[in-house]
Amino acid sequence: MKIHKLASLVAAVALMGGCQNFEASGLMDSGVSAFKAATLSDAEVKKLSDGACAEMDKSNKVAPASSKYTQRLNKIAKALGNDIDGVPVNYKVYLTKEENAWAMANGCVRVYSGLMDTLNDNEVEGVLGHEMGHVALGHTKKRLQMAYATQAARQTAASSSNAAVSSLSSSDYGALGEALINSQFSQSQESDADAFSVQLLTKRKIDPTGLATAMDKFSKSEGDDHSMLSSHPASAERAQHIRDLIAASKK
Repeated sequence: MKIHKLASLVAAVALMGGCQNFEASGLMDSGVSAFKAATLSDAEVKKLSDGACAEMDKSNKVAPASSKYTQRLNKIAKALGNDIDGVPVNYKVYLTKEENAWAMANGCVRVYSGLMDTLNDNEVEGVLGHEMGHVALGHTKKRLQMAYATQAARQTAASSSNAAVSSLSSSDYGALGEALINSQFSQSQESDADAFSVQLLTKRKIDPTGLATAMDKFSKSEGDDHSMLSSHPASAERAQHIRDLIAASKK
């Protein structure tokens, strides 16, 4: 990692962890935590993602195999494929009225039943293609690094010891999972994930317009407390951009 990128991560950890209350040794340790987060190995990223996803599954009601939602998602997943650039995908549905979907770097993909109630199959395909794009493009890994660095810094401030991946508790993984789901991607990352979805669906011979029509639906509820919009800013302009991508792909 380049020095300026590491410096930015250290600064972000300091701000998010409440650095004004750190003693000098604590701030130094938080910098070590940030460096560790920025240099996590693929195996450590997978371990963190596995633990965070498992804790999220425990704290949510997972639809059983017999559920109409699971059966519908299995059909959609078959069309999309079961890997993201070689990373196996594990799909599950959470039974909740919330409208959301997310993915982690280990291929853990979760869809909320509230979202499936709002969208048709093609629109769900578009949204999942977008989430898979965040994984394939490395966005979820970067978000995990930031969440881990912040958590490690807070633990350092409380205990004066640097947190290690191998020593995280169930509650640590739960906090990490919540941080991953609630944090936001940048506008450019969202745009790149949209483009990935269009490319993926086109490659899989799936109509990519579902992502645009899903954004149309989300944009109508921009003023509401909408889980998808809190992390996926939707607007008429974004839907149009997706349509422009689709038109360009046909040329």
